[in-house]
Amino acid sequence: MADKILSWYFEDFVPGNIIQLGQRTVSEDEIIEFAEKFDPQSFHVDKEAAKNSIFGGVIASGWHTCSMIMRMVVDGFIADSSSMGSPGVDEVRWILPVRPGDTLTVTAETVASIPSSSKPDRGVVHTVWKAVNQDGKTVCTIKGMGMFGRRPASVERN
Repeated sequence: MADKILSWYFEDFVPGNIIQLGQRTVSEDEIIEFAEKFDPQSFHVDKEAAKNSIFGGVIASGWHTCSMIMRMVVDGFIADSSSMGSPGVDEVRWILPVRPGDTLTVTAETVASIPSSSKPDRGVVHTVWKAVNQDGKTVCTIKGMGMFGRRPASVERN
């Protein structure tokens, strides 16, 4: 059986490279819908209570923000990669609230690529995912890692 040709293998994640993952605008309805299911704090689900909170209005759950970033990462490169999953994240920072109507621009920066010393068919890629709002302000960063398969000898680089 021939190797499936993917766009992203371990070797493609070079420290310093930044992958542009596009933009996504967040609606109030989706903020409330997500929060009602997964994080029903008043400033996420109750417009009146949110007005009287320190936020002055409804804001997205940080977990919603992380979920939106994850979707953009999957659509941007993971779905077309040799991903073997992730051993975890080291840090999540919710720097500014995400508000209805915000447009998030997401990037993934490779900070380190470490070949496995025990399994030569893979390596670990350390990344920082960053979401910036329409004003150019960082709203969330996620530092983590993913395992990716090495490019098979039979597959040439695209």
